[in-house]
Order: sequence, then structure tokens, then C-alpha cells
Amino acid sequence: MASFTRLIRFLARDGRTYYGDALLPSGVSDIRLAKQARLISGDIFGTHTVTDQIADIRLLLSPLAPEDVRTVRCLGLNYEQHAHESGMPIPKYPVLFYKPITSLSGPTDPIPISRLAQEGEGLDYECELVAIIGKRCREVSEDQALDYVLGYAVGNDVSHRDWQIKRGGGQWGLGKGFDGWAPFGPGIVSKDLIKDPQTLKISTKLNGKTVQESSTKDMIFSVKKTIAFLSQGTTLLPGDVIFTGTPQGVGMGRKPQLWLKDGDVVEVELEKVGTCVNKVEFEAVRDSKL
Repeated sequence: MASFTRLIRFLARDGRTYYGDALLPSGVSDIRLAKQARLISGDIFGTHTVTDQIADIRLLLSPLAPEDVRTVRCLGLNYEQHAHESGMPIPKYPVLFYKPITSLSGPTDPIPISRLAQEGEGLDYECELVAIIGKRCREVSEDQALDYVLGYAVGNDVSHRDWQIKRGGGQWGLGKGFDGWAPFGPGIVSKDLIKDPQTLKISTKLNGKTVQESSTKDMIFSVKKTIAFLSQGTTLLPGDVIFTGTPQGVGMGRKPQLWLKDGDVVEVELEKVGTCVNKVEFEAVRDSKL
């Protein structure tokens, strides 16, 4: 029985949705470029089989079905240079916040900007390594923490700085939790392929221009430190999704500041995983009151 190496969820040409193990040409690591996958049967968090049945990929979807996601945890200020550009002190402990499950979307889905999110300014991008928990754990040590990881993806913690900071009452959730504001994927690379998640290049391109470029080695709290900390007194479950923070280069930290606009294309990339390419789409504004 073989376990997956690059887990994807996809719409096949037969019109059905499957979990699969992406097939990539030799020398290619970007899952977004996969055209076919071996179908997976069974429980992706438990006993499963990568079958010999191959299906053509019509569309890559968010890597986890909504019913397989438990929580979406996120870290703020987890890269030193990002903390500096934000004008905030280096945190002594991981800065934790949550996004709703409905914020998750796929690697090519549009980023919808609702009427409320079009108020004020500050629409921003954040490339992040995303770790997915594969086994239930509590009170784990740093040395054991990565044993509980299913795999890794790349995501974009889309943010609205006015609603996050000025209008959020000290809570970040409103400015980061709108529908579709956490695209991730393009698949989940097994921890057996990525032995050390702290050695990966990570970047963002906005309309083809690089605006973030860093390495996961610059994290303040590594993935294993993060999981060990989050598991203290709190049970982590299979399907917990953890966005691990963004490096420097966000629009808020630039001079002049750089905000996303309707029609912009944001591409986040993580070495050995691949890219998510998402277009910003402003929803039509209606003349109605909340």
C-alpha cells in the first residue's frame, strides 16, 4: 500500500471530484503543472491506497474538501523582517489568530472582494507556508512535532489592513476572514518529500513582478516550534490547517504602500510545492444597506 507524495483534490474530465496523487514530469516540482493523477481510495488521514487508476485533471481544487478541514489557524509576525516593516516588536510567543473555513479556496480560484471589503484601503497579499496536521496530537515536543504533519502547501493570507487594524477592535479576524481569502495548494506535499520545511524559498509575484522573496529559514517560530506550542493544552486534529506567517515585502510595509486592485493577479510560490495563481475580483456594489 503506497501513501501519497503530492496530494491533490481535483475535478476530472469525467465531471467527478477526486483525491489523487499528482503525476509530474521529471524535473518538475510545481504541482500546478500536473495534468494527471493516480486516484486515491480510503481515508487521506488514515488508511488509504494510491491506486493504479489514472485520471486527467480538468481543474485543481482546494486540496482539502470542506468536510475534511477542522480549523484554520494562522500566525502573525512570524518573520523578523516582516515584524520590522510592520513597526511591531519581535513576538516572544507565536501570535495566533483564526480564519473561518469558508476563507479557504483553491489554487486558481478568484479572490472575491465583497462590498464591505471594498471600503477603506489596505487590500494586501501574504505568501505563507501552510502545514496540515495529519494525526491527532496534544502536548507534543518539538522533536516529535513534524511526525504529526500530513504535508505542506503554499497559501495567501489575503488581508485588509483597515478592517484588520483600524476597524477590527484589536482583533485581526474581520480583516482576514472574508470568503475566499485563504487560497492554498496547489496540492499537499508529503512530509516524506519535504524533510525540513525550514529550507524552502518562498515568494509572491503581483502582476508578474516579484514583491516578496525570502526563505522559510527566516521564520521566528519554526514549523516544529509552532506545532509544539499550539499543542500545549490544546488538541490538534487531522485536517487542522496552519498558515505559518509571511516574510517581508507586503504592501503595507512598502513606501509608497502597495494595495491590491480589481483585476490584479497574485502568484504565491513555495519551493518543492508549487504556485497558486489567483485573480482579485471586486464584487458588484449594490445600493443597499447592511
